[in-house]
Amino acid sequence: MAEAHQAVAFQFTITPEGIDLQLSYQALNQIYLSGVRSWKKRVSRMRNRVIKGVYPASPSSWLFVVIAILATMYMRSDPSMGLITKIQQHLPLRYTNTHNTEDTTALVSLSNTLLWLSLILALRFCLKLLLSYHQWMFEQHGRVSNVTKVWVVSRFSTFRKPLLYSYQTSLPHLPVPAIRDTLSRYLQSVRPLLTDPEFKRMTKLANHFEANLGNRLQRYLRLKALWATNYVSDWWEEYIYLRSRCPLMVNSNYYGMVTSFSLNCSLENCAKSFAILSLSSRRAKLRVPGTVIPLCAAQCERMFNTTRTPGVETDVLQHWQDSEFVVVYHKGRYFRLWVYRAGRLLSPREIEHQMQRILDDPSPPKPGEDKLGALTAGDRIPWAQMRKQYFSSGINKRSLDAIERAAFFVTLDEEEQGMRGEDPAGNLDRYAKSLLHGKCYDRWFDKSFSIVIYKNGKSGLNAEHSWADAPTVAHLWEYTLATDAFQLGYTEDGHCKGEVDRSLPQPQRLVWDIPSEAQVCSSLAVAQALADDVDCHVFPFRDFGKGRIKKLRISPDAYIQIGLQLAYYRDRGGFCLTYEASMTRLFREGRTETVRSCSNESTAFVKALEDGEAEEQCRRLFRLASERHQNLYRMAMTGAGIDRHLFCLYVVSKYLGVESPFLKEVLSEPWRLSTSQTPVQQMELFDLKNHPDFISLGGGFGPVADDGYGVSYIIVGEDMINFHVSSKYSCSDTDSHRFGAQISKALQDIMTLLSADTKTSLSSKGAAQPQAKKLL
Repeated sequence: MAEAHQAVAFQFTITPEGIDLQLSYQALNQIYLSGVRSWKKRVSRMRNRVIKGVYPASPSSWLFVVIAILATMYMRSDPSMGLITKIQQHLPLRYTNTHNTEDTTALVSLSNTLLWLSLILALRFCLKLLLSYHQWMFEQHGRVSNVTKVWVVSRFSTFRKPLLYSYQTSLPHLPVPAIRDTLSRYLQSVRPLLTDPEFKRMTKLANHFEANLGNRLQRYLRLKALWATNYVSDWWEEYIYLRSRCPLMVNSNYYGMVTSFSLNCSLENCAKSFAILSLSSRRAKLRVPGTVIPLCAAQCERMFNTTRTPGVETDVLQHWQDSEFVVVYHKGRYFRLWVYRAGRLLSPREIEHQMQRILDDPSPPKPGEDKLGALTAGDRIPWAQMRKQYFSSGINKRSLDAIERAAFFVTLDEEEQGMRGEDPAGNLDRYAKSLLHGKCYDRWFDKSFSIVIYKNGKSGLNAEHSWADAPTVAHLWEYTLATDAFQLGYTEDGHCKGEVDRSLPQPQRLVWDIPSEAQVCSSLAVAQALADDVDCHVFPFRDFGKGRIKKLRISPDAYIQIGLQLAYYRDRGGFCLTYEASMTRLFREGRTETVRSCSNESTAFVKALEDGEAEEQCRRLFRLASERHQNLYRMAMTGAGIDRHLFCLYVVSKYLGVESPFLKEVLSEPWRLSTSQTPVQQMELFDLKNHPDFISLGGGFGPVADDGYGVSYIIVGEDMINFHVSSKYSCSDTDSHRFGAQISKALQDIMTLLSADTKTSLSSKGAAQPQAKKLL
């Protein structure tokens, strides 16, 4: 086999005179260069750890402190305030009375190091106190308190520019809310969904829980919060994601699209762009999430070289320190594509060249190879059993290891997708479904993320959810899209700029031995039934965007969420428990919290509008609902949410082996409307005024409940909001296209209501001006 010969570093033969050693100097040179690169990376990691460890100080500040202290000592003063003398008293006798300059310098260096470290700890403590202050989020524009003003001055005039992980040890820990506050907020959130008898019953359950079992569970939770970095995240990852035995596809994984701007580029050009940019981001380009207030960057650690391996009872997230290759799937075959050569990252032109080699490879897939990815799309237990039986040794293990250790997974799809053509609306829907599940076997759903590149140059990604939440992936995706659009250049014939090293080895074909295709076919049948049931609808709302909403002094997110409540009421004739994802990354290792967007205030507005009450009354109720939603969102972000606290109390109850009727009922309530906003986080990368179409169209996910909707949206520039709606065909009560039309109408009706108030105000001002002149 050709790849076996390429792997040989040297050859030897046995002769009567002894061993005849024939060295391959080229191979040994590659080994040498690979080792040099590994050591450079180790030194770089050590350097980064030092820089991160001493933040907010810098390593060079140690030398400054030493020189400053030595200078003052030579001026016959003791800036250490007796510290050096104390150190001398605890040294061996021969150092106690010495006047040796070298010994004095060593003592000064030691004392200065202790002083420097003490200053770092003090600065870090001050930084943690500053980052623990969240009251600024609750203050209105133009009404900033003096405390917040002092906080702003202190926060932004102290510290140097950070690296990605500089703030990690200074971020505050997520607080455990008081159990009475959580129960009170919970009862308030479900009040509009329950009748009076139902609410009375639920209140009784909550009070009984608080008086009996609740405080006992709370004590265990507070103990965990003192010991663990985050009292929620590890349990959330394990019990919500890794212990789920249902398919990842549709149920957990989510997708992301490219921009609405359609580049006329070939498949290999598009492929190389995303491969090179993603790997470049991994190496150096990612910055601290959050431009003003730092967010936890822990999720970034597992972005690359990570896979979710199946188990019978629970899955496991495996992360490798580094990877020098990606795995590419094309026409049923798997290829290992090395992106490093002699310690050097390949250029875009070279990656294009390697992609073209894969496209030109005429070899057919081996039996069972083309649909092998269906194992990652089906139920987890059969995949775990199949993996243990057939992929634990031999060539199957080696090939599976290559996929799981790859930086990420790439699919070269033979289909054409996008939003152009004679049916742009239908094309967007098909584009979304393709990214969400594809053919159910041409994605590797266990990988941290897979890049999908279509025949016409369009692309997107599919991401596994357990290792991180969507904003982390979106951060990378934004960088990728912006760099590809505004920085990478092409030649006149459409190729990447640069030269190709013709000695690059061929992409390595992975080899499989699939003894039984029965389980592959079974997993594929499960996945195909799930994929066929998903109703995806993607549509851009272009009537107005955040620009017009903000002119009304309303939060765009609150406006959209209240619009979703109105749309759902018109679609289903009632209200439902609504999930809106909010992040808790203001805290260390924070992930998400739930904003219960269906509130007393939002339902009051919807009922008033639908019952035909006076416009002034409807506008007043809308303002109250908007303010309430903003407050709920802020509380969720600052650790005063409801659902994560109740979830952890439920986990503790399970460990203690006690049953709580209240917690059992709370955790079993269905989220029939699950929503999420995809934020644009790196505004500096995009020229929104001149190139609004270069921003991603966002992404989406499958419905959480069988009889519910999944709604994701991204605010694109000032004048467009892109929506992704999903539901299930098997439910006769839901229809993604119908609900999309209801969303558009709801947003328009609310704008008509609020704009009428603006027109009335302007006309009254205009009518008052002549009267004012008469009085003058």
